[in-house]
Amino acid sequence: MHPIPQRCARRPLAGGLVVPWVSLIHGGHAAFGSLDAERARTAFLHRLCQICGQHLDERCFLIVRPADVTQGCSPEPALHPECLPYAAAHCPMINGTATHYRQRPVLANHPAGRPCTDPSCPCPALSPDEGHAARSGSPADRYEAWMIHTRNYRLVFPPDRPDAPSGISLNVPVLRRRVLRTAQLTAEQERVMGLVRSLLDGNP
Repeated sequence: MHPIPQRCARRPLAGGLVVPWVSLIHGGHAAFGSLDAERARTAFLHRLCQICGQHLDERCFLIVRPADVTQGCSPEPALHPECLPYAAAHCPMINGTATHYRQRPVLANHPAGRPCTDPSCPCPALSPDEGHAARSGSPADRYEAWMIHTRNYRLVFPPDRPDAPSGISLNVPVLRRRVLRTAQLTAEQERVMGLVRSLLDGNP
């Protein structure tokens, strides 16, 4: 088991694992794999690490899938270089434990997967968002970690939501890339990934 990073020493644990700062807490329990929308927004806007919640330093890592490259942004808050290995070791989607995406959103009732029955609860809607609907039940993607300098940290906003970042721009210089999880790419994904790498590396 990968040791808990010093930055996360004061973070709460659930099942012996660090509860990421951006994780949804529902009914007093951590819903691993589900983001708290307001915390994610705060992390984006204030340049906080999604795991420990502390400010990013000179360099940070972005979690990147082929679909994110196509969209031009990473939809998750960034991570400290020292927090990434812990997340990569324990996240089922990244470490290869999970072979497919969930077929439905899971709140804190996980692993039973029961929906929330409290009508006054401010938890997310029971219907999945567009991103989840597109991935539901599909084989797991390839995951990479792209290191960027925080001076190149730029947010991407939807045209109709200037207050709600959709992610961190990938159209910036990349200092280092690390494959976290391999997966079979389609021919189009291979073409797009290769094109983007070539452009970011400054090759014609």
